[in-house]
Amino acid sequence: MRRPLLLLLLLLPLAACDDMTAQPKRNAYADPSVAPGRVPTDSVSWRDHSTAPPPLTLALIERGQQRFRIDCTPCHSELGDGNGMIVQRGFPQPPSYQEDRLRAAPPQHFYDVITNGHGAMYSFAQRVAPEDRWAIAAYIKALQRSQHAAIADLTAAERAALP
Repeated sequence: MRRPLLLLLLLLPLAACDDMTAQPKRNAYADPSVAPGRVPTDSVSWRDHSTAPPPLTLALIERGQQRFRIDCTPCHSELGDGNGMIVQRGFPQPPSYQEDRLRAAPPQHFYDVITNGHGAMYSFAQRVAPEDRWAIAAYIKALQRSQHAAIADLTAAERAALP
């Protein structure tokens, strides 16, 4: 007598369960009470695209150097040769910025790669604001030029100051 009663008490809660297929659901896109929240004002939209690069200034290149050191050196290294700390830990090596193909690339190419990603590199659009992407692209071009500067590119005063 005790055993059937215990079994009945254990099965009784299961009678209250249903298969949950007939539950009313809210359409999150149609009901404003369950709509997504507001987007913070300082966030960067996915694939946000600036229309034109800003003017090239020393301040832009310095900002690009700062952001490059934060966001890019783990993979690309300070020199842009693709031997960053992440690569030394076994991740795929990115190309060197000193390759002829990348030296000939316009700043827009680097802006687009930062925005959309390329190869093993994922998009940094959510991490790097569009203005900073342009600054990084300007710094990359300055970094490339610094490794391939010719004496003929210097002014007479700059040549005279050389040792």
